[in-house]
Amino acid sequence: MTANTDGEGVPYYEISRDGQVLIAPSQLGFLFTDADPMRRNFALSGVERGSADARWEQPWGERRFVTDRHNAMTVTFREKGGAQRSLAVQFRVFDDGVGFRYDFPENTNGGLVNIAEELTEFVVAPKGTAWWIQGGDWNRYEYLYQKTDIGSVSTAHTPITMRLDDGTHLSFHEAALVDYAGYWFKRFDGQRFRTHLSPSSRGPKVVRRGGFVTPWRAIRIADSAAGLVESDLELNLNEPNRLGDISSWFRPQKYIGIWWGMIRGDWTWAQGPRHGATTARAKQYIDFAARHGFAGVLIEGWNIGWDGNWFGNGREYSFTQPYPDFDLEQVAAYARSRGVQLVGHHETGGNIANYEKQLDDALALYDRLNVRVVKTGYVADAGGIIACNADAADPCRGEVFEWHDGQRQVQHHLRVVEAAARHRIAINPHEPVKDTGLRRTYPSWVAREGARGQEYNAWSRFGNGPDHDPTLVYTRMLAGPMDYTPGVLSLVGDRGMPFSSTLAKQLGLYLAIYSPIQMAADFIENLEAHPRELAFIKQVPADWEDSRLVAGEVGDYAIFARKDRNSADWYVGGVNDATRRDVTVQFAFLDPRRTYEATVFKDAPGATYENESRHTIAYETITLRAGDTRTFELAPGGGLAIRLTPERR
Repeated sequence: MTANTDGEGVPYYEISRDGQVLIAPSQLGFLFTDADPMRRNFALSGVERGSADARWEQPWGERRFVTDRHNAMTVTFREKGGAQRSLAVQFRVFDDGVGFRYDFPENTNGGLVNIAEELTEFVVAPKGTAWWIQGGDWNRYEYLYQKTDIGSVSTAHTPITMRLDDGTHLSFHEAALVDYAGYWFKRFDGQRFRTHLSPSSRGPKVVRRGGFVTPWRAIRIADSAAGLVESDLELNLNEPNRLGDISSWFRPQKYIGIWWGMIRGDWTWAQGPRHGATTARAKQYIDFAARHGFAGVLIEGWNIGWDGNWFGNGREYSFTQPYPDFDLEQVAAYARSRGVQLVGHHETGGNIANYEKQLDDALALYDRLNVRVVKTGYVADAGGIIACNADAADPCRGEVFEWHDGQRQVQHHLRVVEAAARHRIAINPHEPVKDTGLRRTYPSWVAREGARGQEYNAWSRFGNGPDHDPTLVYTRMLAGPMDYTPGVLSLVGDRGMPFSSTLAKQLGLYLAIYSPIQMAADFIENLEAHPRELAFIKQVPADWEDSRLVAGEVGDYAIFARKDRNSADWYVGGVNDATRRDVTVQFAFLDPRRTYEATVFKDAPGATYENESRHTIAYETITLRAGDTRTFELAPGGGLAIRLTPERR
């Protein structure tokens, strides 16, 4: 990594690897709403260097231990005239990528900084292919991925993934997004991209007082798709755990819920004859969870506010008052008596002004009822977050509208996480701001949505398409855990809509799409109708000692090997796109001193997502040792799931 200024005094950086330029000279700087730009007429004025080589432990995650090995350099640029302001940039260079951020001293612009735009560039030098979703559009992050030449990208959300023509893989994202606007990856010309900060109702996209640092701009760099997936770059760019040991109130888990019935249209969130969240149905789901060892039951639509127009509105929501046909106190007590916890639900309709007024009371209620995980929701079109127009004298002088990834919403999400942690409650937001590795600092921030989830399979024929899942692995999942809601074993959506998935793929999702809270999303009667598949879902962990991508390519397929953190078991599996393929797995990761019994769930011969054969699955039990190799056929839209248990000596 090289940093300097050009002939006009414009600060820039450049990244090369093994003698090849990956990021050509790319400008650094800022525009402000009330000050001259920080762009040109700077000179290099100071360099400080450092390094780190450490290993730290995750309380939960894809792997238990993370290595943080990097070289560091802080480069200071100083204005040659005018106010002679300083622009400091902190760089960290890892084996698997680069991170850099700006450091604003306390006296910048008199202590108040109004950022109109950040001028950070990423000039991708080699040609290649990109996988991306559009940024700044109405449906937030919930789009199918496009595959184009790098030079055909317009404005994208991050992470955006690229495979260069020589096989090098890149991913552009950010880390430690705190009190700042998220950025969109915007192409200007050729393969020159720039940060485009999410808008704000205030005019300036970011307003900060005193000294501060920006989020890290993160670039993963790897020889292969596996290297990209196995990188911990963004986690390493975040601060260590601030909450301490949370294991007394949150442990990775699996849950079921009163949810799929509303997504499919069988039940309603609103009151009426088809209301989903009734006391009787909640007890039925609690009984199922207790019988089968599920830790929690999600109940949506239990509280007042779902009647009428709640989408992008949320003005009528109460987060403490249940509907008349749902006895919250009784249901919570019943769950406790069965050894099951409720998974709480706070849908805001995008109205954070209403939610923040009730936040403390809502969290205190859940704390008293022993609810330890809450799914929050912000269902509104992009730019439709209803917030307070606040100042020091009046905290809410009327409603204003913000973006889901603007500074105001970034502040809101962290406020919810911190408030919930004080009540020993973990948070799983849907329609969120993108994950940027903050789960390291706040391990109660356990998952997010932030992509087109499995619910879309209920709404249109073949919903997400067969290549969506194996694309998520190499794009959205580079940001962090996703609450994708796998386990719809019936493979049927609204009005009988078929899934672009085989039955084996629904099991493979538990290995391909990581989350410490994994849902079995189908109706409980459909889960019980598939006892062997249900047994696998009950067994597969939500917390891992180690994770490796053992076979896969971006957008095509992804097969993982993951070791259970709490036993000697390994699990292998994943997902495929629409192409039938044979995948060879080398079991070199197994303990060479042991023999393993492998229970295999695979696509039946001739199966495909395109017809009723998607419901067929083949079972096999084989014996494996370290170094063995096996080839498995993946159906179009198919998957694979294997449990490997050491045989008794």
